[in-house]
Amino acid sequence: MPIYVYKCPQCGTFETEQRITDPALESCPTCNRPVRRLIAGNVSVIYKGSGFHTTDYRSKEYKEKAKSESENKGDVKAAS
Repeated sequence: MPIYVYKCPQCGTFETEQRITDPALESCPTCNRPVRRLIAGNVSVIYKGSGFHTTDYRSKEYKEKAKSESENKGDVKAAS
């Protein structure tokens, strides 16, 4: 479930776990004052393994070009 960040004028910011379909909180659970939902940033997502469109469904030409570029980089490092 997503974690939403809210700001209370008295208590400050707090996070709560809610379903996407749940309505936004209207009052602070601590002091019952009105709250505002904030837009959270810096969400970290880690993609591991195969199964992602950008890695699994590349064209054959793209894969060949990427392979030749990585081989060329190895040649440059070996020459240094």
